Amino acid sequence: MKKQLWETRPLEIWGKAKALRAQWQKSINEAAEREGALLAHGNTGEFDWSVGFEDLTIIEDNPAGAMMASKSDSFSRKCRMASEIRGWGREICGYVQNCWGSQFLGYEMDGGPFPFRDLSIPFPDPCDQHLKRGQQCMDLSPIPRWGHDWPMYLGPMDPRREKAFIDHVVFNYLKIIDDIERVSGQEFDDEKLLGNLDNLSALREQALRITQLMTHTPTPIGQKDLYSFYTLGMLTKVDPAETLDFWKSLADEVQWRVDNNIAAVATERYRWMEAHPSPWHFLKYFRYMEQYGAVCIGSQYSHFIAGPIELKPDGSIGHVDLVKAPAGQPVKTREDAFRYIFTEARGYRFKDDEYCRKHTITDFAKGFHADGAVMPLWRGGVGCTLTRKEQGLRLSEIGVRVLHYEGSQPGDRTDLDEHRFLDALDTWMTTQGLEKLEN
Repeated sequence: MKKQLWETRPLEIWGKAKALRAQWQKSINEAAEREGALLAHGNTGEFDWSVGFEDLTIIEDNPAGAMMASKSDSFSRKCRMASEIRGWGREICGYVQNCWGSQFLGYEMDGGPFPFRDLSIPFPDPCDQHLKRGQQCMDLSPIPRWGHDWPMYLGPMDPRREKAFIDHVVFNYLKIIDDIERVSGQEFDDEKLLGNLDNLSALREQALRITQLMTHTPTPIGQKDLYSFYTLGMLTKVDPAETLDFWKSLADEVQWRVDNNIAAVATERYRWMEAHPSPWHFLKYFRYMEQYGAVCIGSQYSHFIAGPIELKPDGSIGHVDLVKAPAGQPVKTREDAFRYIFTEARGYRFKDDEYCRKHTITDFAKGFHADGAVMPLWRGGVGCTLTRKEQGLRLSEIGVRVLHYEGSQPGDRTDLDEHRFLDALDTWMTTQGLEKLEN
């Protein structure tokens, strides 16, 4: 094994990231004081409802529930109990159990009043819990709720299907906008939607730069660092211009770290990957693995801020080949904008079985030069576990060592045996000939 010792230093962007996150939380608190201003789950990653409806502020359960799990185990336990005694089982996603429980209790982690939602648009997702998220806040109080679907298909790429699915999704969004205008009296701002399209594409490109730079040895930042940033502009919406400026600054700093071989882990000698979210209450295991000189280079989940990515023939990481908007077609109307968002800007395709579930897990490992993979088997949130064992077998076939561990869900610590998890990591690393460097 190499005994290279790389230089490390703190990221200079931390202060800016914290300020943006605080800005998001402040906007939620202020919106909660205005009637009809707080939209639950109104976030699909590629489209921000608050860009068109200026009076709306978006709150999404994923980052809110994850923060509860990370910052206060005692409070998140109270929240999950408040949900369970109202009949919701423990197989429900921990993110929503935390948020629903806070809603039932009537207060948040800091003791402030819970920001009750005024509208709900749960976004569709392979996770089976997402559409349920909008139901509970609607059941608690008579607020409007809109549901829509995101179809996917298996088998060979089919341009006719792609076109039909884009037509379907665009129709859904246009109908929801009409309904919100009718129900709330707010008028959708088409000019702001059209003006934000360039920002959306530019943000994806900056995020892709960071993803590509993290393939470098030593990796300039690790998974734990990336988790601090990747919701900004996707699940936590703040000013689009400020968000893009942040990602440009972050990408530039990461580039500088690569140019100067500044490492996330000074003793990097082993690179491992994940597949989906980590246990937010137990992120210390990233630091624990650093005792072995092991660094986590991310997952398809955390790198999805760049849009769907794939391994190119030259071994580099890049965006997947997608359905493209017709060349030279002007984007002038609301419908034009949504067609652009769900093709060119979003970087999405409706045939996602290979990308999300099958061979691309091995392509990801190759692109990031992974030696191992730590793969959770979550009991809640089926979308986070589907085909996980098959993925592990595929990784093993190309020489990537795999460790599986079990737990409730990233936002719920109930069934994760932390001591057993650390013991398993010790055994896994020593069987690969690695001892803690301090020993």
